[in-house]
Amino acid sequence: MKRQLLLATCAMPATLAATPAAQAAAPAAPPERPNILLFLVDDMGWQDTSVPFWEQRTPYNDTFETPNMERLARMGVTFTQAYASSISSPSRCSLITGANAARHGVTNWTLQRDRQTDAESRTLVLPAWNCNGVQQVAGIPRSYVGESFVDLLRRAGYRTIHCGKAHFGAIDTPGEDPHHWGFEVNIAGHAAGGLASYLGEENYGNRTDGRPQSLFAVPGLEKYWGSTTFVTEALTQEAIAALDKAKRYGQPWFLYMSHYAIHVPIDRDARFFDKYRQRGLSEREAAYAALIEGMDKSLGDLLDWIERNGEAERTVVLFMSDNGGLAAAPAWRDGAPHTQNAPLRSGKGSAYEGGIREPMIVSWPGVTEAGRRCDSYVMIEDFYPTILEMAGIGLPRSAHPIDGVSFAPLLRGTGDPSRGRALYWNCPNLWDATGPGIGPTCTIRDGRWKMIYWYETGRKELYDIPADIGEGRDLAAREPQTVRRLSKKLGRYLRRVGAQRPSFRATGQPCPWPDETENEK
Repeated sequence: MKRQLLLATCAMPATLAATPAAQAAAPAAPPERPNILLFLVDDMGWQDTSVPFWEQRTPYNDTFETPNMERLARMGVTFTQAYASSISSPSRCSLITGANAARHGVTNWTLQRDRQTDAESRTLVLPAWNCNGVQQVAGIPRSYVGESFVDLLRRAGYRTIHCGKAHFGAIDTPGEDPHHWGFEVNIAGHAAGGLASYLGEENYGNRTDGRPQSLFAVPGLEKYWGSTTFVTEALTQEAIAALDKAKRYGQPWFLYMSHYAIHVPIDRDARFFDKYRQRGLSEREAAYAALIEGMDKSLGDLLDWIERNGEAERTVVLFMSDNGGLAAAPAWRDGAPHTQNAPLRSGKGSAYEGGIREPMIVSWPGVTEAGRRCDSYVMIEDFYPTILEMAGIGLPRSAHPIDGVSFAPLLRGTGDPSRGRALYWNCPNLWDATGPGIGPTCTIRDGRWKMIYWYETGRKELYDIPADIGEGRDLAAREPQTVRRLSKKLGRYLRRVGAQRPSFRATGQPCPWPDETENEK
């Protein structure tokens, strides 16, 4: 795949001529801050869309219907190499703090306070990772403290709205509540990383007496209980009501539209299900395609609101997923895998591309050139500095480091921050599924090269990603110098940020870092 440079121009507002005296007398007006819509989808794979993120269309692009993603792609820039962690919590904690998962230590999914969610290993003792998530205040054990970019937006005058899945901190920690992250409005966000039901007929997993039937029951949507309103639609209606109020307030707004879709359970969205069955898809496949189209309708409804209210020219829209599509079948999920990510290998929970490469589109009116594609790579923590830059707000002078790098130069066409930059992943955990690339690993992407290191065995895999997007040709044996260079770079980074690693159960000794294995000494 040829590397494409993003060529965009920044439209400058027209100004009227003024005399020097008039210029001196009138203070400069502060720049108008844009509205910002961050639309995050849960578990959406790179191929779960009619928008082709590869150099060619695939059968999956012709299976799913996402006309509003296509609409957004025509408006802005399609990123073909956008990355996140392979599991939800690490990605969302990186998003809200700007810290890489190796640094913040939330390396598996969180739910209950002080409880790890790892599967058992016969040979490894898994590290005491930060199972309580991230917090904005100190004092919670096994958590990472960081300042939210949302709080900085709020202090700068933004109306800040959270709608949907939060999944920042565990139950009974401050991080579970989006209000504690600077959101003035919280719609249905809590500690859980999934939902019990999409169906209003099932009260979204709540009992009629108001008590949740499970920890995954969606809170705060009681007005829709007993109705036929799918949760994706209920969240969209509530988000639009919140935008109506933000418009009356006259403030710029930040809406974090964080859908529970398309996470399991694969409930049927009756608005779209029959159409896909009539095309010959199985019931499960049709339900999954309907979930995707319902999510896309939500995007379209929000874009329609923006245009209808005259906000299109001053609203930034960012679309992203938190990890790859579910191509494995964990025991606690409902049945067989329902998606594949080909040509990418594997899916959610995996260090391979199917687990970490995400669909991403950005429209920034007056800045991005419409309909462009960008092959430079970016990472989930990059949203933190980028959104602040879009809002004209500097990075905080906080105690915690910001690992993210603004991708605004890619949007403006003024530079490529991916050049000379390596991306890092650390997952010293056992996610509760089996499949290719799932297990305790750490990973580096540096230019064309990607190396995966398996903590338990010391095995290293090396792939030339532009030439082998499906990671079918392990070049580690043919490129020992490249492996050695990447091992040193990855090992140094992990130690520098205080990353964790497993230990061997038999000896109690920690697994070697990637630059400490026998062939690297």
